[in-house]
Amino acid sequence: MKKSVAIIGGGPAGLMAAEHLAGNGHVVTVYDAMPTVGRKFLLAGKSGLNITHAEDYARFVTRYGAANDRLRSVLDLMTPEAIRVWADDLGTETFVGSSGRVFPKVMKASPLLRAWLKRLEATGVTILTRHRWTGFDGDALLFETPEGQKHVIADATLLALGGASWPKLGSDAAWVPLLEAEGVDITQLRPANCGFDCDFSESFNTRFSGQPVKSVKATSATGTTQGEFVISKGGIEGSLIYAHSAALRDALDRDGHAELILDLTPGRTTEKLATDFARQDRKASFSTRLKKAANLDGVKIALIREVTPEANRLDLTELAKRIKALPLAVKRPRPIAEAISTAGGVSFNAIDAHFMLTSRPGTFVAGEMLDWEAPTGGYLLTACFATGIAAADGINRWLETPND
Repeated sequence: MKKSVAIIGGGPAGLMAAEHLAGNGHVVTVYDAMPTVGRKFLLAGKSGLNITHAEDYARFVTRYGAANDRLRSVLDLMTPEAIRVWADDLGTETFVGSSGRVFPKVMKASPLLRAWLKRLEATGVTILTRHRWTGFDGDALLFETPEGQKHVIADATLLALGGASWPKLGSDAAWVPLLEAEGVDITQLRPANCGFDCDFSESFNTRFSGQPVKSVKATSATGTTQGEFVISKGGIEGSLIYAHSAALRDALDRDGHAELILDLTPGRTTEKLATDFARQDRKASFSTRLKKAANLDGVKIALIREVTPEANRLDLTELAKRIKALPLAVKRPRPIAEAISTAGGVSFNAIDAHFMLTSRPGTFVAGEMLDWEAPTGGYLLTACFATGIAAADGINRWLETPND
């Protein structure tokens, strides 16, 4: 007999689970609080959907920090190559960018989502929007709808409600107290892939807010990476910062302070910089000497002055060292609502090996609700897809097993 499955959350994890469950003959209904599904998916693809990453798979599976061991076998269910095949089957051909990131050739998410929803509809999946889940009533799921409160009974339930970033798109973490009331162990949600506030002066903020800092190496406990970032109003953000955000955030939580070490001239050695400085006219201004000797632009020069006000009084070797290792202190992460993703969520201790809540049999969890995090670059979306499939497999197993 066909069994009914309620999926709460119409993001990548929920929709991928719906596809697999419908393919196994179940009656699947996806409930979403927003007027349309996949809203964060569409936002991520506004400037080119980074769907996965083409780096060596042995390296790929190490990108999930403390959750590496728990997600290792799960990622095998939807590898980066499998995602490219899946997208191609939906009429979206992909390519590998210079950074190893994989994008649709159309550089948009909307064609892929439209084709995906069409496929789901063809397999019998029902999608009900403007249905906000408000908790449990015994075995029933409660929803607020435009027509009033609705009670739903399903043979199995999958929660795929996302984390707490970009709440305007639907992932507002309103599920946290609902699951805590059920005895589910939840690790505090924190911002991931986020910007940081810095104690920049008002003059620096006014002049340089919005300007990019290009060709920089940054070092933290994460390691050393090269790229660029942007001076935001009162802080820093951008892909290079996101790559170090977990390490900076954890250092702030642990020690109360954190620094990102910046190499502003990755192509030059300390010795070469000191030599080039020595050749400059001592009568020239400090900024002119920095520009000519180190080829630094205005924002980098201002950043040196902001972090090291005494820089013009340092001897040449110390100045060169400072340019190669500028300690930029960060004060706090930007609010979680601004983050690209979140860390924390439903603890892996609260689910069994098949992604079912141990405190509520028949209810499963997938996607960013779970306690894992990853850098940007396709890793987040890949794990959402993969955990959606893993939870769908768990539901299939549950529905096929006699349960008293």
